[in-house]
Amino acid sequence: MLKLFGFPVSNYYNMVKLALLEKGLAFEEVPFYAGQTPEALAISPRGKVPVLQVEQGFINETSVILEYLEQTQPGLALLPGEPFPRAQVLALAREIELYIELPARACYPEAFFGMPVAEAIKDKAKGELLLGFASLARHGRFSPYVAGDSLSVADLYFLYSVSLAQAVGHKLFGVDFLAGMPAAQALLERLGQLPNAQRVAADREAAMPQFMAMIAAKK
Repeated sequence: MLKLFGFPVSNYYNMVKLALLEKGLAFEEVPFYAGQTPEALAISPRGKVPVLQVEQGFINETSVILEYLEQTQPGLALLPGEPFPRAQVLALAREIELYIELPARACYPEAFFGMPVAEAIKDKAKGELLLGFASLARHGRFSPYVAGDSLSVADLYFLYSVSLAQAVGHKLFGVDFLAGMPAAQALLERLGQLPNAQRVAADREAAMPQFMAMIAAKK
């Protein structure tokens, strides 16, 4: 059986978890907070989550895990079979990660954990986020999904990255990054209502107290 290592508060973990659920695959969740211990690094070379264990060993990096699932597992296809539309989906996913998720992540300590972030870092993140959302408005199709008429890997990145970036915008900058993008806002709400997404969200909420206690212990 496939084993998914990580923790339910991680947005990258939840991207893979939702993919597994939407594809209807059997899998076991293995609690794993990673880190730099020899035991963690034996599973995840950079000490990060998520990690997928398959018969042959461990696979790390979210984008690689998602492509592996598409190449090897049955169920709902989350990537097109043809090269050009497949490339468009993967490009959108990468753009969301590089230009929205990563800039927003620099602000997570203050937005979600009460740990101040330097103004210069926040200013840089805000500028990059504005550019990232402008790129998404140009490239995203939202007809009705991010890349077209069916759920794809791009929607996984959209749901679990844009929602956090939106929270950063509201909490730190007083900005609605999806203002002027009603189709994107509607999609974010619709994806959140998927039964499997609601299951992922419920698991995240249940795991949050333990996660916050760990963060507090590290302060």
